[in-house]
Amino acid sequence: MTRSAVVNALTVDVEDYFQVRALADTVPRAAWENMPRRVEANTKRLLAAFEHAGVHATFFVLGWVAERHPALVRRIVAGGHELASHGHGHERVDGLEPTAFRADIRRTRRRLEDVGGVAVDGYRAPTFSLTAATPWAFAILAEEGYRYSSSVYPVRHDLYGMPGAPRFPYRPDAGALWEIPMTTLRALGRNLPCWGGGWFRVLPYPAFRLALRRFHQAQRQPGVFYTHPWEIDPAQPRLAVRNRLSRFRHYVNLSRTAGRLERLLEDFAWDRMDRVFAGVLEEGPVPAVRTQTMRARPN
Repeated sequence: MTRSAVVNALTVDVEDYFQVRALADTVPRAAWENMPRRVEANTKRLLAAFEHAGVHATFFVLGWVAERHPALVRRIVAGGHELASHGHGHERVDGLEPTAFRADIRRTRRRLEDVGGVAVDGYRAPTFSLTAATPWAFAILAEEGYRYSSSVYPVRHDLYGMPGAPRFPYRPDAGALWEIPMTTLRALGRNLPCWGGGWFRVLPYPAFRLALRRFHQAQRQPGVFYTHPWEIDPAQPRLAVRNRLSRFRHYVNLSRTAGRLERLLEDFAWDRMDRVFAGVLEEGPVPAVRTQTMRARPN
């Protein structure tokens, strides 16, 4: 089958299985150090799959992971991938005050740059928790030296989302930072999530592939796909998650993800965020989008 001509951004949120929002009520933060870590082995599997497919990606790495697995960070960089920040300990942005947020992203960027030996330009908020309630975060990211964020998901969701935000790269407020939002498919008057995470595991692969192709046909623009190391790990510990929806979100179709990912890498063209959106990031000043009007902004 012919690979799509549009080059999309391939991204990985590097966190361990016990650090995800769906398991937050099951594994308290104080218990993290006692949990068996699987993030290094799973990330290496992803690196091997990307190397086999001849593609590069952007890895949004937790500072917590970088502190405990510095060799993994160096391996990501040595493989030609982009190193980016996912914050330190997977704290939600909308759960932090501005001062704490600044400390978090500053600490993480310094740690990643010290370990990886490369500049860190990108940031992704844990659980896409940069929302209309945290417009101050964009300015702080710019002040701390980040060139772009990929933290806004312009959908309605119980855990995240900014449905009124632009669907394509924009400058929030008057800052230098670019926001590169997660990709959505416009249908039935709504923005539908269709480029990774749980949706990739829930939908049959042919349906997922069709959604990506329809996005390309309609928009003629690159999309942003995301996954996590734990999503290709069906052997991870099965924890006693009481909330049925959280349990479903985390464990559904883990055994199928690796195979689906291999097909995805063959069916579409992929590269790092900073290269896919190089033209955007190198542009000069453009009219800013005011974050306080995002809820009403048409898509």
